[in-house]
Amino acid sequence: MTMDARLAKAFGLEGDGWQRHANPWSVYTRIPIPPMLAAAIWSRTRFGWGSLVPVGLVCAWTAINPRAFPPPRSLDSWASKGVLGETYWAKRNEVPLPAPHRVAPHVLAAVSALGVPFIARGLVVRNGWMVLFGLAVQMAGKVWFIDRMAILYDDVAAAGAADLTPAPRESDPPPR
Repeated sequence: MTMDARLAKAFGLEGDGWQRHANPWSVYTRIPIPPMLAAAIWSRTRFGWGSLVPVGLVCAWTAINPRAFPPPRSLDSWASKGVLGETYWAKRNEVPLPAPHRVAPHVLAAVSALGVPFIARGLVVRNGWMVLFGLAVQMAGKVWFIDRMAILYDDVAAAGAADLTPAPRESDPPPR
């Protein structure tokens, strides 16, 4: 099992969990989490221990976000395809991916991770420019990763391997 699959399981992304997370609202409300967390941590000099409240709220939202929205009516949006592409990526050890999609996600995850030390160091020494630089690198890598996952989804679905996509529940309304 890949680390991505273990993380997905930890966030409850099994079965219809992927469908719920594929709601564009889930994706678009998850993207601003890193700057919100950085701002919450930054607030420690103003609020002291009270800054743990916004930090806790951001962490709680991070945990519940993938399951907070209903499954989308359509899977045609960029955000939905990006999330469903992640289902293919998480199962890459069980089902081989097309060659063009085997390297870029690793590189983009590394780019995203490169921003984290700048964010952490900037928050420790209270250097706003360092935090902003780290956030720009981290978020650029993450959004580009989602874009690659959308392309992966389109390519794999077009090749006829759509059986990896979680099936909608019977209680879900049909797509429009």
